[in-house]
Amino acid sequence: MIGSGRYPLRVRLAWGAHVSDAFVDALFALAAGFGWSLDHVNWLMACMAFETGRTFDPAQKNLAGSGATGLIQFMPLTARGLGTTTERLAAMTDIEQLEYVEAYFRPYHRRINTLADMYLAILMPAYVSRPGGTVMFTDGTTAYRQNAGLDANTDGRITKDEAAQRVQAMLIEGQLAINSRDVWQAEEAA
Repeated sequence: MIGSGRYPLRVRLAWGAHVSDAFVDALFALAAGFGWSLDHVNWLMACMAFETGRTFDPAQKNLAGSGATGLIQFMPLTARGLGTTTERLAAMTDIEQLEYVEAYFRPYHRRINTLADMYLAILMPAYVSRPGGTVMFTDGTTAYRQNAGLDANTDGRITKDEAAQRVQAMLIEGQLAINSRDVWQAEEAA
């Protein structure tokens, strides 16, 4: 039994089969601190699955060579802003790194109302709470070239909704029986 007492009696956690009970407890404690719902927890799990290539490895390096590391792919400058380095983040356990995930999300947590908002808080925080059709990147820019794979309809423009499509697919994959699991709090004896 998982028993922090911070979540409903029984919930289905996307990607829950890939993390420890202690990680689940730490994740729900993070969510409780922000006043987040189960949806928020599942969105964050989908984002971490996407950012780590489904490994939930706190040492996961960005495969494109950006220098980003960890559960939400902290950039070196972001890590420094949180009082650490990507090297120190990579040496942490997943539970230890969740403290930095929490610190990272603190400025945005009240504005995250959708999966797209959750993902954009990681990718481009300026777009959190903006409409889904907002254009983020246009062809001919470096930012577009670096994110061209997100241009689902190949029209030379990447919108917030397009950017979040792969994470939406990751959420759906995470909800499959092989990837998800029920988690619950210990029931108090009467």
